[in-house]
Amino acid sequence: MKIWSTLVVLFIVITMHAQTSPASLALIPEPVSVRTTKGQFTLPSQLVIAAPASAEMKEVTGTLVHRLATATGVKVSAVSYSPAASIQLELNKVKDNKIGTEGYNLSVTPKKIQLKANTPAGLFYAVQTLLQLFPKEIESDSVMHHVAWNVPAVEITDYPRFGWRGLMFDVTRHWFTKDEVKQFIDDMVRYKYNLLHLTLSNDEGWRIEIKGLPKLTEVGAWRVKKEGYFGTFSPPTPDEPRNYGGFYTQDDIRELVQYAKARFVNILPEIDVPGHSLAAVVSYPELSCTPDAKNYVVRSGEQIMDWSHGAPPIALIDNTLCPANERVYGFLDTVITQVAQLFPFEYIHMGGDETPQNFWKKTPEILELMKREGLKDMHEVQGYFEKRVEKIVQSKGKKFMGWDEIVEAGVTPTAGVMSWRGMKGGIEAAKTGHEVVMSPTTYAYLDYMQGDPITEPKVYASLRLNKAYEFEPLPEGVNAKYVKGGQGNLWTEQIANMRTVQYMLWPRALAIAESVWSPKEKKNWNSFFPRVEQHFARFDIADRKYSPAVYDPIFEVSRNADKSLKITLSTELPDLDIHYSFDNSFPDNHYPVYKGPLTPPKDAVMLKLITYRGNKPMGRMIYMPIEELNNRADKKK
Repeated sequence: MKIWSTLVVLFIVITMHAQTSPASLALIPEPVSVRTTKGQFTLPSQLVIAAPASAEMKEVTGTLVHRLATATGVKVSAVSYSPAASIQLELNKVKDNKIGTEGYNLSVTPKKIQLKANTPAGLFYAVQTLLQLFPKEIESDSVMHHVAWNVPAVEITDYPRFGWRGLMFDVTRHWFTKDEVKQFIDDMVRYKYNLLHLTLSNDEGWRIEIKGLPKLTEVGAWRVKKEGYFGTFSPPTPDEPRNYGGFYTQDDIRELVQYAKARFVNILPEIDVPGHSLAAVVSYPELSCTPDAKNYVVRSGEQIMDWSHGAPPIALIDNTLCPANERVYGFLDTVITQVAQLFPFEYIHMGGDETPQNFWKKTPEILELMKREGLKDMHEVQGYFEKRVEKIVQSKGKKFMGWDEIVEAGVTPTAGVMSWRGMKGGIEAAKTGHEVVMSPTTYAYLDYMQGDPITEPKVYASLRLNKAYEFEPLPEGVNAKYVKGGQGNLWTEQIANMRTVQYMLWPRALAIAESVWSPKEKKNWNSFFPRVEQHFARFDIADRKYSPAVYDPIFEVSRNADKSLKITLSTELPDLDIHYSFDNSFPDNHYPVYKGPLTPPKDAVMLKLITYRGNKPMGRMIYMPIEELNNRADKKK
């Protein structure tokens, strides 16, 4: 009898665990609270969705109707009220303080699905979660037959950890159309991002129409098209056509702002000054400190900076606006006035990063400015510039934001700071009262290589998925009220098209999304990556490109005591086997499995590797020349 009672108790415990464990769900970002219950909801052949009828709800309801109807083939209709509706979207009549302005409650039972929130934004995010509960075929843009359209019964309460959940999209180094920016927005909101940081000016292009300054887009928006490794291109010759580029008209900007707003996304515009301003200087050379500026051209990817001595860089040509030139502030007043009118978001980002000083140091007007204003060095010269620009921004009813160099320049605590050079700048800024957004290279630079340089478009640094997942926007000892949130940054020097944009974003942008939405205590790599793999399957159906680099081996090279090469291999994932060959053949799961450091046979020229999970190939076939490994080992000396 005791044995039977024990078995009954054990069965109850196991059953309760099965009903409360979300292990079978693949939700990204991980919700605050998930409780699975018995049964599942099955989509009826004719689906009625009840949702409030309002302008703000149009995209919320429209997204759900479109996605369900497109993939399932079910007849879907939306009404403003129906107690018999299978899916009900409701705005709370009494505010639920726990979930705030962007949170939601989602209930799925075998009879109906209910989404509740305080605001349309909360319902929009509830819809994104609901769609992830459907089978992966929901991502299809055509009807998928022979799919059981079931949703597991579940109770979810969810709300974001941070209000600023951003992705930065650089449209200056390579030009991306209005429709491509819309596609970027559509992809980011699926993972509950709410801020698009749009970089609109740089050395390689000016991307926004400014009335009264036509040369910014007639001249500054165009360059010579080059292919290869950005930063090493040959200087363009006069006979090469400058027809690569483009810009957004002010009507385009209004359309993008409205498109983003309908999806509960704010757009942060960035006009990067005083450095990174070559496109503006070429358009209007009188904005420069340097008389030779009249002979400059918009950068096409040739080298214009010498970074061999560290920061700030040594400029080979002067790509800065002149802080001692009053015409610069009139120019910026015109630009900022129109930017402020076009973008309703409270901040305008004015750059401030990587400003070279070598041309300033030999400019008589700068030296006179220093004497007149009592400025001791070039950092204070930039500080003088930043403070004047901030006053212009504030005069338009906006808040000023810049990269973390502006703190070194001595701006006041009223300036918002975006910390990119690691976390240190943001920590220091927060401690002195600045509002801070964390976007450190350490975890959040999504243009960095995702795997070994032998497999990736070459960039100067790497960022693997597991490192991106370590991103913690709120460091220990920092007052949370000053940290607005975090974002991933996608600079596009090496990114020429949207397929590469997708490859660089995913899956690392999934890691950033979870870092800025989910509770800190719920973040767990061992839970996260199995969910990522299920989203890979969704990307496949949605025809979204993503990087498989997480499956590729990691190389560490050194020398043995006898000077022979020592190759140590590892992987981001613990359940992968690395199969290899030195004989120029293509390894599969029948080849040797890596067990410990390798030394190449005497005359070997190529190491080929591929990862497997059991009998299934997971990574790419990697071709690693022995010469390359020798070069790496020798560089470490």
